[in-house]
Amino acid sequence: MVTPAYAHAVTLLLLAATTLAATVPSQQADALLAWKASLGDPAALSSWDKVTQVICSTWRGVTCDAAGRVTLITIRGLGLNGMLEILDVAALPALAALDLNNNNFSGHIPASVSHLRSLAELDHGSNMFDGPIAPQLGDLSGLVDLRLYNNNLVGDIPHQLTRLPRIRHFDLGSNYLTNPPGYRGFSPMPTVKFMSLYLNYLHGSFPKFVLNSGNITYLDLSQNTISGTIPESLPVKLPNLMYLNLSSNAFSGQVTVSLAKLRKLQDLRIGNNNLTGSIPELLGSMSQLRALEIGGNPLGGSIPPALGRLKMLQCLDIKNAGLVSSIPRQLGNLGGLNFMDFSMNQLSGGLPPELAGLRKMREFSVSSNRITGQIPPALFTDWPELTSFQLQNNSISGNIPPELGKATKLEFLYLFSNNLTGSIPAELGELVNLTHKAGALLQRAHPQEIGSMAALQFLDVNTNQLEGKLPANITSLRHLSYLALFDNYFSGTIPPDLGKGLSLTDVSFADNSFSGELPQRLCDGLSLKTFRANNNNFSGMVPPCLKNCMELSRVRLDGNHFTGDISKAFGVHPSLYYLDISGNQLTGKLSSDWSRCINLTLLSMSDNRISGNIDATFCGLTSLQSLDLSNNQFTGELPSCWWKLKLLSMDVSNNSFSERSSA
Repeated sequence: MVTPAYAHAVTLLLLAATTLAATVPSQQADALLAWKASLGDPAALSSWDKVTQVICSTWRGVTCDAAGRVTLITIRGLGLNGMLEILDVAALPALAALDLNNNNFSGHIPASVSHLRSLAELDHGSNMFDGPIAPQLGDLSGLVDLRLYNNNLVGDIPHQLTRLPRIRHFDLGSNYLTNPPGYRGFSPMPTVKFMSLYLNYLHGSFPKFVLNSGNITYLDLSQNTISGTIPESLPVKLPNLMYLNLSSNAFSGQVTVSLAKLRKLQDLRIGNNNLTGSIPELLGSMSQLRALEIGGNPLGGSIPPALGRLKMLQCLDIKNAGLVSSIPRQLGNLGGLNFMDFSMNQLSGGLPPELAGLRKMREFSVSSNRITGQIPPALFTDWPELTSFQLQNNSISGNIPPELGKATKLEFLYLFSNNLTGSIPAELGELVNLTHKAGALLQRAHPQEIGSMAALQFLDVNTNQLEGKLPANITSLRHLSYLALFDNYFSGTIPPDLGKGLSLTDVSFADNSFSGELPQRLCDGLSLKTFRANNNNFSGMVPPCLKNCMELSRVRLDGNHFTGDISKAFGVHPSLYYLDISGNQLTGKLSSDWSRCINLTLLSMSDNRISGNIDATFCGLTSLQSLDLSNNQFTGELPSCWWKLKLLSMDVSNNSFSERSSA
């Protein structure tokens, strides 16, 4: 029988439990609302409000357990600003995951986070956290996933973190972290499978604590200053490796052949070190390899034909490796390869026709070698996914294959500095996705089809033997920002609408035989930085829009027949460091605006018809090193401060300056 006293006691207990259950959500809500207020009450967290305190079902990024305790906070990628230190973590005892990834949080990661004893996942990657990592984070015994990458963290990596008993994912990459000498106090991390410490300031030899963490499958130590040899014991110590990135360090010695024993390895990246001794043939036995990056080392030797056995390979990067070799035809067997870069070596011979078998090729470069022969047409008919084709700086001969027009996904095409002949095929007009085109050695007029390349942003055909007129439909290139036609045999006039509605940044017509006026709307977008039209037969007015191009840095108009008032073409250009307008028929006077071009180092106005006095404010051009005002119509006295300028060269001869001032 239930006595009245017993029933009363049970009622009190139930009331206490109910009060406690209500208090926990209230404390949690208060803590989160206070933190939100410190972040400036962002709109992204508008669901966090005092009215709707049912945080478990309506608050963005908040998840609770059955008892109403917050277990997950996931607010990644919301553009939040503020600090974590304001959050009262004591009000969140059940929190198992705190994900703030990809925001703008700053300040220190507080040591109080270590009080979250239930925490299994801590992701603060891609923020602006700074300061050292609190050693107390090593007390989070349940932590499985730690991601602090891409912040501004400094100081030694706390050795306490290596003793996290359950950690599997350990990512401290892209910070400013260092290591104590010899990694003193560090322990092996047997539970870790993913370890990334890339882009820090780690130094010394290969870390022993890493070598003894035998279950790692993903290891990235790239972009540090780790030195010494790559351990031969890697396959024994880390037999489960699937991804290994040691690139951009200071490793030396030979490429150890023991790497071939890493039977599970899919990605091997050891580029940009000081490795020597040629490419081991045994690398051709790594049948699971998807990516091989070994360029940027002084390896020397040849490309082993055995690499043609890597049937799973998708990426092959051996650029700048001192290779003296031909391209093995066996590489044509790599049917899955989509990226190949052999640039900046001493490769010779032709492009093997067998390369047409690389049917998934997207990016191909053998630039800056000694490749000869013709371009195999099949490369363009059998590479339907091709987006980048770079053969510049070789000795390729013959015509550009018309089949190039079949590579309709092509965005980047570089063929300059070769021995190509003939005309640009009309079929190139089919390359509507081309954004960067750098031309070849051609002998006929530029085709009208260039206007069909609607996506083109970058057109560079410099230093060739192109001749004829510039096609009128070049004005159809509505995305063009960079135009380099210098050092060719172009003639005729520039289409008058060139530049209309565009934001051209770099333009060069130099060293051709162009005539007529420059397009008056060439600098419509007022974005022009470099402009060269020197050594042509241009006449008429300099485009007046130049006066409002505040980012001008280098201008050459010398060796033409320009006329008009110089003050209508130039104004205040604080970034301008080089200006040569010599050898024209420009008139007008020099205003005080020129004294505000404070970065000028070279100013040449010789052989024009400029007149008037030299303003004393010119003495403010303290960066000026070379000045030529000769053969003009200047008069009056040179200002007394003129002679204090620290010029390396100056010529003011053949003007009408007073004798007393020029003495």
